[in-house]
Amino acid sequence: MAGKGPEGKGKPVSYGRAVQEELRAPGRALRQAIPAVYQGYRELHDAALGAGALDAKTKELIALAISVVRECDGCIAAHARSAVRQGAGPQEAAEAIGVTFLLNGGPATVYGARAFAAFNEYYAAHEGNTVS
Repeated sequence: MAGKGPEGKGKPVSYGRAVQEELRAPGRALRQAIPAVYQGYRELHDAALGAGALDAKTKELIALAISVVRECDGCIAAHARSAVRQGAGPQEAAEAIGVTFLLNGGPATVYGARAFAAFNEYYAAHEGNTVS
């Protein structure tokens, strides 16, 4: 899995796009097997992350932080990307990730670094207008 170790000498480790790419085929297969469950999840996702009293950017930063605490690489990649799309900047992401250290201790320093790397990967692409 991307992020579990170096991808080769001199090549950066991807905690964003590579993780999403790795999960694409198995996720698609599972979605085809249980479409109603995925539809329900999509509705929950949209309701939970849609703008309300909290804007969508803040909610994505919260989701990114929860992803760190849950130690979920796929969640980190998805919410890092979505946070960038919602207009979050690197300092906002770093501060949201920093809160996880308080609640998750040492593991948050590992998954927090992964989350910040994924965020910066998508942020750099967004600044170059290449986020997909």
